[in-house]
Amino acid sequence: MSRTALDQHLEQHKPALPDSEYSIWEKVAIWAVLALIAVLLSGFVLANDVVWDEGLKPIIWDPVTKDAGVAGDAGYSPQNTAIYTGSMLVCVVILQALFRRADFPCDDRMTLALIAWVCLAPAMRVLEDADFFTQDMDVLFISPLIHLHLAAWLIGIAATSQWVAGQWDQATSDRDEAKVRRALMPILLIALLLHWGLLYQPAYLEHEEMGMFWVLTGIIASFAVLIGIMLKTQHWPAITRGMLAFGSAAVVMGVAHWAQFLATPWEQESARVLETTPIWPLFVVLGIPAVVCVFLYRMGIEDLRQLKLSGFEAGVLPEGVQLDAWDDAGDLVNSHPVGLLSKKGLLATPMVLAMVYGQLCDGFATMVGIDSFGYGEKHPVSNEVIKLGGRLNESIGIEFGEGAWLFTLVKAVLIGTIVWLFAEMKVEHRQRHLRLLIVLAVLIVGLAPGLRDIGRLTLGV
Repeated sequence: MSRTALDQHLEQHKPALPDSEYSIWEKVAIWAVLALIAVLLSGFVLANDVVWDEGLKPIIWDPVTKDAGVAGDAGYSPQNTAIYTGSMLVCVVILQALFRRADFPCDDRMTLALIAWVCLAPAMRVLEDADFFTQDMDVLFISPLIHLHLAAWLIGIAATSQWVAGQWDQATSDRDEAKVRRALMPILLIALLLHWGLLYQPAYLEHEEMGMFWVLTGIIASFAVLIGIMLKTQHWPAITRGMLAFGSAAVVMGVAHWAQFLATPWEQESARVLETTPIWPLFVVLGIPAVVCVFLYRMGIEDLRQLKLSGFEAGVLPEGVQLDAWDDAGDLVNSHPVGLLSKKGLLATPMVLAMVYGQLCDGFATMVGIDSFGYGEKHPVSNEVIKLGGRLNESIGIEFGEGAWLFTLVKAVLIGTIVWLFAEMKVEHRQRHLRLLIVLAVLIVGLAPGLRDIGRLTLGV
């Protein structure tokens, strides 16, 4: 009876905009960005010395080239941090509108595919830290260029997958599945070989002393991973399975080069020498977040299963329902599956688990790297937090470390707050892409640097 009352209440309110329509704020954002791009392009042509030489180049490009040099690890400034953060937020707003209108998949499968690409960035960034890539290519693996560079690969793989095999997305027969494999798998394998040939192969000539056992093993394993994922993801949307298969295979290829460095270290420009391979940080940085995620998964998996059986998505309102109408319903929504099961169910979703794991991984990696291995912090805000932790250490008489424990604590509080907000928050059906891209942004600033830090600790670079 309460469900009937809720349905009657919702029918009295104006429905949400269709997914194919932009809201007024989305239109403003899109046109504002187009205007900004036009202004910048005009500035580059008409006043290049002011806009680029004296403006953006010292803030954005010079730190990238410095980071790619022998010294490496150029710090971030408040100016470029603000530019990168603002750009990321604007991209989230605009891209979610474009993806929604294009009807791109937005589910747990797509979340897993995007996680694979987030992991690819640190897999390759650590190799740049180890001076693997040629000097001409170093800048491609420095933030933020590495994210733009890999975004180009992602877009290419996604577009190709959809173009080649998207016509069979709604098919469920084994015959159509065979057509997808015959059409898509060879192209992905060729793209992976091209990825290796363009990015990795040129560096071998500069590292004649390095062995090739783990490199060749990794290449074979990456091809096997790509084929295996294609076989295990039958009847998935072509764009999702293409992204997941290629991204996962590329990660395997990158990590194989880590193993080759551990086996036969090549000479580095900075003259650093790998003396030891610390293993215990892996248990701290990767193990503790994993335990937390297992706990959250067990808390929410039953509610998530019940929610999926009822035909709804955790935290997502029924299609066409506005947030205002849902909120105005009061206690009527408590008996609806979305209102009843979402809070705990969200804890077991890949997006929440990935955010928790990434932020905790980043926090523990920073603490271990700075307090135990003498690394430094590049980001100005994070560095101020660590300095405050150092002052707290001095005030209470702690002599160990630089105070990075406070950064880890702040990260834990931050992700706890984010998880609480996700559990309490409900989004309209048309806002699912926005939620997914917010998660992606959190992963880029959490999981990616955390995995890079633990990679550097393990390789000693």
